[in-house]
Amino acid sequence: MENHNKLTRLAISCGGTGGHFYPGLSIARELAASGESPLLLISGKHADSQRQTAQKHNLKPIIFKAAKRPLNPIQLFSFAVNFISGFLTVRKALKQYRPDALLAMGSFASIPAALAALSLKVPLVLHDGNARIGKANRFLSGYAKQLGASFPPVNGDTIKCKFALTGLPVRPELLGEKLTKADAISAINEKFSAELKPDLPLLLIFGGSQGAKVFNDNAPPALTTISNPGFQVIHLCGNGNSETVKPAYGKMEFPHLILDRADTMGWFYSAADLVICRSGGSTVSELACFGKPAVLVPYPYAAENHQYDNAEFYADSQAGTILPNDECTPDKIREITGNWLKNLDTYRDHGNSAAKLAKPDAATSVISMINSVLNS
Repeated sequence: MENHNKLTRLAISCGGTGGHFYPGLSIARELAASGESPLLLISGKHADSQRQTAQKHNLKPIIFKAAKRPLNPIQLFSFAVNFISGFLTVRKALKQYRPDALLAMGSFASIPAALAALSLKVPLVLHDGNARIGKANRFLSGYAKQLGASFPPVNGDTIKCKFALTGLPVRPELLGEKLTKADAISAINEKFSAELKPDLPLLLIFGGSQGAKVFNDNAPPALTTISNPGFQVIHLCGNGNSETVKPAYGKMEFPHLILDRADTMGWFYSAADLVICRSGGSTVSELACFGKPAVLVPYPYAAENHQYDNAEFYADSQAGTILPNDECTPDKIREITGNWLKNLDTYRDHGNSAAKLAKPDAATSVISMINSVLNS
């Protein structure tokens, strides 16, 4: 009789930015919901807050020492000490936990954990959250069983193991906030004492938890000078920025809501008819899950310009357009907004194209991929 192994004990290395942590957390939560007990391995400057988040979901996190890449010879010693410390911490944890596999979610922070797993002959599986597979995953792919890709990889020829298109796991609570536009507007108005209208086109602008200076500086002068505006705006301007952005919108004659940030992003996506935002992997995946047309402004300093590759995937799928950061001027935002208001049906078609890209079951797909590796 053929022996089939089932994934029951998965270690997930997901330290680094939220773009690595939250997809890993979503996979862990999916496994935990089926009665398993995954182990999260985290490091980096956000490790303490990430540990608290993991514990809120009754998940077990292990923090290991972060080894920042040395920029000069003087930093080599501390790098070596921290790298070895992280490797040993993870190796000890894995020996006690005895995982069926280790899933590394990318970033340099995943390398000590991946090497610790390999030293114990634990199968290594990878996941990448962007259209351009990152340096760490390109290196580790030479030792991994398989890689899960969020989008069709633009540099697939650099992957040394098999790969599968799994999508990027989106936070379950975000998908749980998916509403009709009217219901989303009602919920937003009640929570934030806003006066948004369900029958007016709504433009959503955001740049992540820290905001985006290019949006905060250029969107207000663009939108407040549109004559006879027939739209409304939600602008999330980043932690601590609303005090300066709100006055810039002072002359706005249409419904608006200006916030630093909020935990109800699913409502904002649901209410939006057009989104102007960055193009990180998580953002692009969320836009697809909510079926939203977008003007994507790639963060120009992202590693290897990977946000442009994400944006290009979305634009090539007829779901949005790309606006380079240095071209995101008040005049251009005004032009884009005017074009949108004149062609609402066309933008709705873009939203329909976006919805076809959605992979809301990405966490399940990643787990299925790992199961297939264990049974190959």
